Amino acid sequence: WVEIGLTLAFYLIYSAVRNQFGSALGREARDDAFANALDIIDLERAVGLYHEEWIQSVFVDWTLFIRFWNIFYGTFHFLVTIGVMVYLFLHHSRRYLVMRSVLASTTALALIGFAAYPLMPPRLLSNCTSQFGAPRPDCAGTYEFVDTLVDPGGWWSFDSGTMQSISNQYAAMPSLHIAWALWCTIALNPVLRRGWPGALSALSPVATLFSILDTANHYWFDAVGGVVVLVAGFLLGRPLSRILPGLPSPAPPAPEPSSAVLRR
Repeated sequence: WVEIGLTLAFYLIYSAVRNQFGSALGREARDDAFANALDIIDLERAVGLYHEEWIQSVFVDWTLFIRFWNIFYGTFHFLVTIGVMVYLFLHHSRRYLVMRSVLASTTALALIGFAAYPLMPPRLLSNCTSQFGAPRPDCAGTYEFVDTLVDPGGWWSFDSGTMQSISNQYAAMPSLHIAWALWCTIALNPVLRRGWPGALSALSPVATLFSILDTANHYWFDAVGGVVVLVAGFLLGRPLSRILPGLPSPAPPAPEPSSAVLRR
């Protein structure tokens, strides 16, 4: 329960800080996020990586397929990570202590990217009028991304007024979806048996990468940013795990009552 409390407290603080820098702040934040998106696209084009529009166009008309990946994007990110933490806590406590600190460091470091580099995700680029309140010649008709969270949708959408006011839709760089998915694979790799569990663990980052591109929530370079903060998280998390409180040692077995010893 202490670990659950610490994890929830950390995530609430992280969410509050993340949402201070982004889509709820007004026109200036939108301008910065849009300009950064154009820079990312130009850079990807320069190195031959700008294929996000094509990837989405191949699958966008497959309604049930897209809806599945919307749900995957919105839920697996949390459920798988929580499941891995619980598994390590129950069965591999020493590894849990290290990987807990790595995950916390990675997530905290991502806040630097969200604050310093607000980034408009691809799904918002084709709807500049709703973002800026008026058409923009550098955006209108230029991009053909579809906000699949709106159409065909899933279990939730950023399009609601509540989500728009409490979330930071420009927290795209780095991609924590990728960072957390890779963290899960690395955390489980030494302790999983070979076979289908190991295969599923290895496929998780691949499926996550497909989901963030197919739903137009991220660019390729966001995924690269996720890898970078995970590497930095390992560099900080290992020494941090020696400082943070550990888990209590199991209590020794209670001595048998003297009457039971005498009966023997």
